[in-house]
Amino acid sequence: MFLVGWLQSLGLPYGAAWTISQVVMIVVLSVALLVMLAFLLLFDRKVWAAVQIRRGPNVVGAFGLLQSFADFIKFVLKEAVVPAGANKGVFLLAPLIAFTLALAAWAVVPVASGWVVADINVGILYLFAISSLGVYGIIMGGWASNSKYAFLGSLRSAAQMVSYEVSIGFVLITVLLFAGSLNLSDIVRAQAPDIRHWFIISPLFPMFFLFFISALAETNRPPFDLPEAESELVAGFAVEYSSTPYLLFMCGEYLNIVLMCAMASILFFGGWLPPVDIWPLNAIPGVIWLILKIWFFFFLFAMVKAIVPRYRYDQLMRLGWKVFLPISLLWVVLTAAYLFAVGRIT
Repeated sequence: MFLVGWLQSLGLPYGAAWTISQVVMIVVLSVALLVMLAFLLLFDRKVWAAVQIRRGPNVVGAFGLLQSFADFIKFVLKEAVVPAGANKGVFLLAPLIAFTLALAAWAVVPVASGWVVADINVGILYLFAISSLGVYGIIMGGWASNSKYAFLGSLRSAAQMVSYEVSIGFVLITVLLFAGSLNLSDIVRAQAPDIRHWFIISPLFPMFFLFFISALAETNRPPFDLPEAESELVAGFAVEYSSTPYLLFMCGEYLNIVLMCAMASILFFGGWLPPVDIWPLNAIPGVIWLILKIWFFFFLFAMVKAIVPRYRYDQLMRLGWKVFLPISLLWVVLTAAYLFAVGRIT
């Protein structure tokens, strides 16, 4: 709003000022996300290397800090190879759709109080819609590759995402019952002013673990990386991709991982709020608190990748449908009953 007011003071009409401010916010958010993604990729590799007692990337730049940028240049300059039997149009469109939808999901994520591209009242529903569409990019890529390994990987990914979206949905319902709003900014404000009111310190404590594990499955992270399993699918839906299209797939996947880290922070750990509302903690900008929480959850994602063995596919499906779904559904009923008993809902 500050930018809109400043542009109006320069003589621009409200419509033009609002449009320019939105474009600026989108560009700034996109650039910041992609730069942070480069360092998160390095961090992921460093954590995995530390667990295996080796150095990890340490040549390009000081301590290997420029490794992700070197990889980016390599991918961009390589030739994009399209298999002879592939549907070229769909083959090249699939990674673009996956990346665009992963980036578009961030439009409703508040990084601080008032710092959000679209502060809509149905932010949770928007995220559900975008995540449901995201699977189309993977299915298109697997089908258009004209490879049984890629196609099987895309089918696995579709089944996996649908299975764990159900339990994530019920987890979100419990949070919404406590917050009383579908707006992500309102959910953060409902946890003010400090850690005593965060939803992790409440009857929702078990739901956080269901959300975290479901997020691993939703984003194809180990131990649930069956759509990309090297042992039988040789990278799965992305096996025929190289160069920039492969880069777009991987960036889209990591953007979804970071989104899940941000959602865990917003839904259960107070978003941009400090743990204790005292100086100097409340003097630190809210965006810094959110970034720190995102990095913490990304570290947990990286540690799971390093130490937990991969599930079989039947175990993955059983966990989603026979364990997480009944537990999350039961917790919705118990949460509603508890809030009704204490007079929070009628």
